[in-house]
Amino acid sequence: MEAGLRLKNVREKLGLRFREVEQASHVIAKRRGNSDFIIGLSRLADIENRGVVPNIHRLYCLCAIYRLDIDEVLAWYGIRTEEIWRDAAHVKPSKTHPIQAREPTRGSVSLPIHLDPGVDFRETVFLSRVVREWGRLPLSLLEALDIEKTRYGVVGYEDRRMYPLLQPGSLVQIDDTRTEIREEGWTTEFDRPIYFLELRHGYACCWCSLSGDHLILQPHPGSPAKPEVLDFESEVDVVGEVVGIAMQLESSPTRRKVKRKARSAASPK
Repeated sequence: MEAGLRLKNVREKLGLRFREVEQASHVIAKRRGNSDFIIGLSRLADIENRGVVPNIHRLYCLCAIYRLDIDEVLAWYGIRTEEIWRDAAHVKPSKTHPIQAREPTRGSVSLPIHLDPGVDFRETVFLSRVVREWGRLPLSLLEALDIEKTRYGVVGYEDRRMYPLLQPGSLVQIDDTRTEIREEGWTTEFDRPIYFLELRHGYACCWCSLSGDHLILQPHPGSPAKPEVLDFESEVDVVGEVVGIAMQLESSPTRRKVKRKARSAASPK
């Protein structure tokens, strides 16, 4: 009801009658070629006075007619678009996948804006103790990172090809200009390039090697996954090379069980 009353107050401040709103919705519907944008008189009354939630087309139409920010109106109905990435973090898809949606650049984000000047970042530091002041900075300032032109992917929570080097659930940054499979030029496993691949039925993130016309998906030696051999021309497309990783370090259930057993064995009887 509160959201409907807010819309009613905006309409009355604009001096618009029900009939004028309906006529305006017909104009938008005609321009869009979609009758779902039409807001009938009875439907508008229900939205304002009976707490009926408008569908996405009518909500868009009302925002256009009333000159309202659609994110603000969605918040009136309890939907805060800035929370979508926080909510997404609690959903853990099992398959490795690219991120299609863009992080919104409106609003602000909490960041450390004043650090202890004596901190030496050549050493490992506890960041929470060296941040003197936190502040709210506009997300638009982050556009300098060229987020729109950078591709990202998420390692599925059941994709353990690169475990333990790359934890399931990791966020990876992909350089889609690096699509050539390199098979030399590194000395350790940390230097070896990791590739993000599009397969016939999903995605993969792992080491690769070529064998004639075939591409071998090579998992980490410590992983339970097995190598896969695919036809390079018809079964796989190299999206790019992984150039950045953000992941949460968490002991696996197996390691936690081993630790518990070790403690039990060491405890006096």
